[in-house]
Parts: sequence; C-alpha cells; structure tokens
Amino acid sequence: MSLFVDRAVISVSGGRGGSGAEAFRREKGVPFGGPSGGDGGKGGDVVLEVDPQLTTLLDYSYRQHYRAERGQHGEGSNRTGRGGSDLVLRVPPGTVVRNADTTEVLGELLRPGARLVVAGGGRGGRGNARFATPTHRAPREWEPGEPGETRRIELELKLIADVGLVGEPNAGKSTLLAAISAARPKIAEYPFTTTKPNLGVVRLSDQRSFVVADIPGIIEGAHAGRGLGLQFLRHVERTRTLAYLIPVNSPDAQAEYALLRRELRSYSPALADRPHCVVLTKLDLLDADREPPKLEASAAWGTYAISAVAGYGLRMLLDALWERTRASIAAEQRELVEQDRAEEEEWEIV
Repeated sequence: MSLFVDRAVISVSGGRGGSGAEAFRREKGVPFGGPSGGDGGKGGDVVLEVDPQLTTLLDYSYRQHYRAERGQHGEGSNRTGRGGSDLVLRVPPGTVVRNADTTEVLGELLRPGARLVVAGGGRGGRGNARFATPTHRAPREWEPGEPGETRRIELELKLIADVGLVGEPNAGKSTLLAAISAARPKIAEYPFTTTKPNLGVVRLSDQRSFVVADIPGIIEGAHAGRGLGLQFLRHVERTRTLAYLIPVNSPDAQAEYALLRRELRSYSPALADRPHCVVLTKLDLLDADREPPKLEASAAWGTYAISAVAGYGLRMLLDALWERTRASIAAEQRELVEQDRAEEEEWEIV
C-alpha cells in the first residue's frame, strides 16, 4: 500500500540560457568576412502537468530539487544554440501551487493535462553578429546566457469529489464508502481507523456516477489541530455537497451535529455554508420498535436514515446525492457560460 502524501515543498530552477558565440565568416571569395556568432538557446522551463493517474504527492517527498535543461551555446555561421528541454513534473488533479516563501498562490491544477510553468528558463545570450553596425563591423562582444528562475514552491493536494463524508470517528463513513463503491478503506471498531482520505466512485443505473470522499474522523478542536481532522479537512473543500454522518446510537445526536457544524465553520466559513444533508447511520443497531433520533437541521437539504451493513435506505440516499450533484454541475456550467459571455461583451466594448 502506497503512502498518502498531500503536501510537499520542492525547489525548482529553470535552465540557464546558452551563451552567444564569437565567430567570423571564413568564405572563399569573401576577403573581409563579417561576424557570424549565433545566439545561445533558451533554457528549459519547469512545468507542472496534471496526471489523472496520480493520487498522491509521494514522489516529491523523496527528491526536493529539480532543474530544467540548460540551453546550448550559439555557434558560428549564425547558428542559434538548441533550446533546453522543459522539465515536466506530474502532479495529481486538485494540486494547489504556492510560492513557499511568500504563500502567494501561483495556480491550481484541476483538469487532466492542465499545465503551469513554475520556473521559466533563462534567455540565451546574443552572439557577436548581433552587435555589428555600419561603423563597428568586427565586434567581438557577446553575451552569456541568463540564469533561469529559481523558487521554492509548496504543492498541496485537495482531493476533488462530488460528495464529502463528514463525521466523528466510527460514524460509519468508511463502511458506507465500501458499501456504495469499489473502494476498500480500512474498517475497524477503534477510533481513527481512517488515517488518510479515500475516494470511491458510486455507479448507479443509466450510466450515472459520482465521486465520494471519506476523510478521517472529526473531533472537537479539529480546526485547531486536534485529532486528524485539521490535516485532512482541506480535502472536502472542493466537494459539491457534504453528508454529515451521525450514528443512531450517538448519546446526543443533536449535539454531535452541532459539533460537526461548528468545527467546519471554525476551519472555513465557506465550507460550513456548503450544501449538506444529514445521514443517520447504523440503523441496524436500533430495535425494531425504536425510531431514529429526531434532529433539528433546518440548514440541511435532506435527512436520511441508513444501514450500510444491511443496505437499508442506500438507494434513496444515493439517488438524492446524484440529483444534488447534477444540479450543482448544471449551476457551475451556467456560471461558466455567463462568465464567457461577460468576457466576450468586454472584448466587444474594447
């Protein structure tokens, strides 16, 4: 089993540009050959590119320094040196890139194939042919290549999922994920069994599908670093909707729901305002004559009672999550269309 690494700090350097050449023409029948030194080639860039097959930043925990290829020096006969090859570093979708020294966000890499230049290569130096003038016909000046950019960058992975499962330890998140997808997270009775986020693809009829993320359990004080919640809460920041899981045998289901809401709001008000539903889990633990606990959750778009072990209530929950996901995607597409239309109108005005 590979380790899950969701943060790395690395140093990247663009390749140095090649130096210009000092050369003069030596041709038969040309007694006074002019300067012919070519320019140096540009250094290669360091580029991050999204690889959808990757799910972790593990590779960048083994090596911290990366440098692109330098440009080749210019040559005689006005030949420009070959440019250095770009160094392409693969990252998983959902990677946020920051300047490690200033914390400035340089970009976010979300879609497969998306690219971001994080360190530009240096410009190649000019050869002596560039310095020729009518009064200075035999220049010996040439320029060295410029160094490439060097910076420390922080890579932070935020998993991309449609639905994020939120709950205290042993709320049944991993059991639910295993029941509705092909994911096989570790399931046990002790707290914090889940030590890394897990993703699962839920496939319904009519080729419907959506992605669910299960993160380690949240306890009181998670937003301040207690437990594992703070370390992984970032992974539900990109979800379209949240599902708060509360077991029916909770001593105080209402207080547990309030605690989860409070911890998410303390971590990120925007995350707490994300659409959510309430899922009462472990219904199989209730006696047949007992009703699930009643919760006051006016901010939720739905409340469901399920048993992931027995399969009770799963179909209704999954259909509701799919409908919510589809509505969110449609709203996002409308927003993108409106943004494109606004940009087109702005261009027309200019």
